[in-house]
Amino acid sequence: MNLDDLTARIVASYRGSGGINHIGGRSLPARAAIARVLHEIEELCFPGFLAEEHLTDATLAPVTRARVERLAQALTEQVALDLAFQQERAPDEVRADATALVGAMLQGIPELRAALSLDVAALLEGDPAARAKEEIILAYPGLRAVVVHRVAHRLWTAGARLVARMMSEDVHGRTGIDIHPGATIGKSFYIDHGTGVVIGETTLIGDHVKIYQGVSLGALSVSRRLQDQRRHPTIEDHVTIYAGATILGGGTVVGHHSVVGGNVWLVQSVPPYSVVEHEATVRVGSRRRDGGGEFDPSI
Repeated sequence: MNLDDLTARIVASYRGSGGINHIGGRSLPARAAIARVLHEIEELCFPGFLAEEHLTDATLAPVTRARVERLAQALTEQVALDLAFQQERAPDEVRADATALVGAMLQGIPELRAALSLDVAALLEGDPAARAKEEIILAYPGLRAVVVHRVAHRLWTAGARLVARMMSEDVHGRTGIDIHPGATIGKSFYIDHGTGVVIGETTLIGDHVKIYQGVSLGALSVSRRLQDQRRHPTIEDHVTIYAGATILGGGTVVGHHSVVGGNVWLVQSVPPYSVVEHEATVRVGSRRRDGGGEFDPSI
């Protein structure tokens, strides 16, 4: 392989396919840095669970202070790059705004922990496979996705939208759960298993909602002209949505205390206390004893 020739061809492709390059432009937030920020946030939210050091009453305050300082510096740097890119300014010119934005987010850590304690309690109460809160914090992808969403949503609403999207995609890659940071989610939120869950940007979810794997809360249209409109459904309080259900449309409201069954396709509103089921015909038969493949319903 001729490395000089290959390098020249690759560089030439950069000039010919400029739409997917970012050369000589403003610096952008970094994926690796965002991943480190999320790890620091998770350690702040769940002290003693995720870090290797053993925390005691004597070490808790200094360790927490050092963690907050690291997080503030790292997140401020990424948010400054985000704001500078959006506003077409230099990072130094938006540093004060980034510092204020991150400071406000960090001031909300105690309230964030209170919300997460309710999410953990909802999982512990609702999942018979869960043995203890420690298991949920260490091993449940649904909780991890909710932790990141509650942080990313705060950054999204404050204006750090690229960083928020990068956070949501980081946890999407680790859990298979895709929650847009623009979605609004109430307290005591429960995602069980979680793989394949998709929650769109303008979704509104109330309190005490349970969602299982493969659920999609999406839009009826993906046209860009609807970008600034409500496109995703509203899920009111105490709703359970079982695996594989798809609920679409900005005008679709699932009334409180409703149950949406597995594999349901729903594009219209349903009143409170509804039970929405998918009708399916399932036949159970037996294979021929001689190894043939014909279906015999008479069992």
